[in-house]
Amino acid sequence: MADFFFYGTLCHAPLLAEVMGREIALTPARLADHATYWVAGHAFPMIKSEPGGVAEGVLARGITDEEAARLDYYEGGFAYATQQVPLGVGAGETVAARIYFPEPSRQTPGAPWDLSVWQARVGDAAVIAARRFMAGFGRVPQAEAMARYPSLLAAAASAVRARKAAPVTLRRQAAPGDVEITARAEPYARFFAVEEYDLRHRRFDGAMSGEMHRAVFVSCDAACALPYDPVRDEVLLIEQFRPGPMARGDAEPWMLEGVAGRVDPGETPEEAIRREAGEEAGITLGALHPVAGYYPTPGTMSEYLYAYVGIADLGTVATGTAGLAEEHEDIQSHILPFARLMELVASGEVENGVLLIMAYWLQANRARLRAEIGAGASAAASAGG
Repeated sequence: MADFFFYGTLCHAPLLAEVMGREIALTPARLADHATYWVAGHAFPMIKSEPGGVAEGVLARGITDEEAARLDYYEGGFAYATQQVPLGVGAGETVAARIYFPEPSRQTPGAPWDLSVWQARVGDAAVIAARRFMAGFGRVPQAEAMARYPSLLAAAASAVRARKAAPVTLRRQAAPGDVEITARAEPYARFFAVEEYDLRHRRFDGAMSGEMHRAVFVSCDAACALPYDPVRDEVLLIEQFRPGPMARGDAEPWMLEGVAGRVDPGETPEEAIRREAGEEAGITLGALHPVAGYYPTPGTMSEYLYAYVGIADLGTVATGTAGLAEEHEDIQSHILPFARLMELVASGEVENGVLLIMAYWLQANRARLRAEIGAGASAAASAGG
């Protein structure tokens, strides 16, 4: 048996329960001469020695060897290892508690840690991701499981967004028990995953269907935008190699697209597309006009897309190549008149589904957007004069 002091995400009881395999009784505790910080650039904390500081946390007592091994499987993947430290728990009592410290030089401290901020931004997704991560305990090597964790967390954040209430005016409204899953398998899991299900679902006549086998290509939510300059009536497109068309046997696997990318945990779709616009095209988006949120291929894929037309000043943007070298991105940008975009749509050179949707939305709303910009410019000129 051992006692553990937790100062970061494992203070979140639902997450700790997933990691440990049971609910754990926790007692508030403090570690003197230490302080906790966000790890710079990441959504989790670290602890460091700091004379005069106090690290707030919780104490878990009576942890079994099996539970400690589960903790090591989870925390060790984030480059943490335990040290035994005397911990004051009030009324003069001191216990020797194990504490996870970051490996030297592996983490850089950022702002002071705030558990409530983490819970609001990532907490629910982290619980779902931990459940999937810990399913590999004793079966999947830790390094292999950890390589998959960022994708697990992104997919978990997508699942949290999927819980939102959705319109149900024509379609059937789901009820508890309408889908029965009798078996689940994951034959492939890396950046994406393939999940297989044996299931039954409610039929329109009220009866349950026969058992069926279905496979789903599981990814996370993504955000897409078509940058549009209403003053110049121009759009920005990017071009890049895509393995999907290549695998189909397409003779032209370089695709014309809007800017797009994964919605990372803790981000909103709007924040994600603003980040991606900077990374892929070096531009800053102004007002974002929602176009649609939709499943591109619901029969086989879990991916959900958030599409926007983003207002931008393209007059000062230099076209060229961009992208993150660590992700092997090689992205060419193009600025062209709106009329040229619609020529490419009509000819079939634009084959990207979300770009087609955004282009048609812009075609329907372009006059309004240009009029709004014109009215705004006139009002500004009158106020200045």
